[in-house]
Amino acid sequence: MDAWLTRIAARREEMVGLAAELVRIPTVNPPGAHYADCVELLAERLRRRGFAVEIRRARGAPGDSDRHPRVNLLARREGTRAGPTVHLNGHIDVVPAGEGWIVDPFAGTVRDGRLYGRGAADMKGGLAAAVVALETLVDHRPDFPGAVELSATVDEESGGFAGVAWLCREGVFAPGRVDHVIIPEPLDVDGVCIGHRGVWWAEVETLGRTAHGSMPFLGDSAILHMAAFLDRLARDLLPALDRRGTRMPVVPEAARRSTLNLNAIHGGQPETEGDGLPSPCVADRCRLVLDRRFPVEEDCQGVAGEIRALLDDLARTRPGFRYRLRELMRVDPVMVDADLPTPRAVARAVRRVLGREARLVCSPGTFDQKHIVRIAGLRDCIAYGPGRLAQAHRPDESVVVEEMVQAAAVLLLAVLDLLGAAGMHPR
Repeated sequence: MDAWLTRIAARREEMVGLAAELVRIPTVNPPGAHYADCVELLAERLRRRGFAVEIRRARGAPGDSDRHPRVNLLARREGTRAGPTVHLNGHIDVVPAGEGWIVDPFAGTVRDGRLYGRGAADMKGGLAAAVVALETLVDHRPDFPGAVELSATVDEESGGFAGVAWLCREGVFAPGRVDHVIIPEPLDVDGVCIGHRGVWWAEVETLGRTAHGSMPFLGDSAILHMAAFLDRLARDLLPALDRRGTRMPVVPEAARRSTLNLNAIHGGQPETEGDGLPSPCVADRCRLVLDRRFPVEEDCQGVAGEIRALLDDLARTRPGFRYRLRELMRVDPVMVDADLPTPRAVARAVRRVLGREARLVCSPGTFDQKHIVRIAGLRDCIAYGPGRLAQAHRPDESVVVEEMVQAAAVLLLAVLDLLGAAGMHPR
């Protein structure tokens, strides 16, 4: 076996232990709990390996507060001579556990070759693989050229605005300071992810007029107006989206098109706790949250225009139809060149570790690549890590331990390649 792969395989239990420790810290977002605990765990570990460690709080960023501070870790280890900087970035936040778990979502249980827990796949397993990959490098070849960095960042699940986006604006990912970035998102151990679909979130509110529920003809139901809009989405927009293809290699195959999800809807009186019955009123408000995903052939302006056109047509043709449209988030699609150094280096490492060709893929959802490419202007940024997106955000989320080991080996070999040290052997 390759000497580097032997070194990684020897750290299998250590890697699983670190990933389990990370899972046991419930860094749930929202609200952004226990970020400092997770960052301190990683900071102490990397300091012992000679990394210069900074903990940076994103003061003033969305979500930051004294109760839930948005703290990010940046660790750097210099080599012994000039060379490029390779940066591995992972987010520490996880979505709420939700219902339906068989195992404890924050116990870090290992069973039948899998690590279970919220964030095991997305993406604490990948973060642990990245940490062990860099530790193996500095332990066995501290004379490497250039520099390596690792960041553990917050709020990716809610857009990354207090995490990677904030660090980008602070200059951390500026081209010239950093040359290559790998984000160990769960896109399978043979998948080299070069981009993601775009996202446009918006809230549509239809307006009515309240009246006594026994005489609805005296009012104007906002819920019925929303139903008319939903009908137009179902009849006009959704079939059109199904027909739109893309050149992006999005996985899974069913996501290789434009999609629309209805995240939430609420009309009428606010929901209240207790046993009381609601009062009899015609709904004067109805709100709908839209989640539109789209490939590089489309842009946010066109996506928003389609929704507004349907609403304006209803305002012209449906008596009493009034609406408000509020944009919540916009992120244009990203797809970097597969011939850039980082995707090529990772693909070579996949071939060496797994014995098969890597697959070029794009993610159906966005991840922090968007900020590094759009804000920092650094395009040599991809995702590669263990786990599968189908496991993310679900009950009994898990990652295969062997795939963590394989991913750590791929990351290590790719880092060596990008540093210009592919011929170095461990000591």
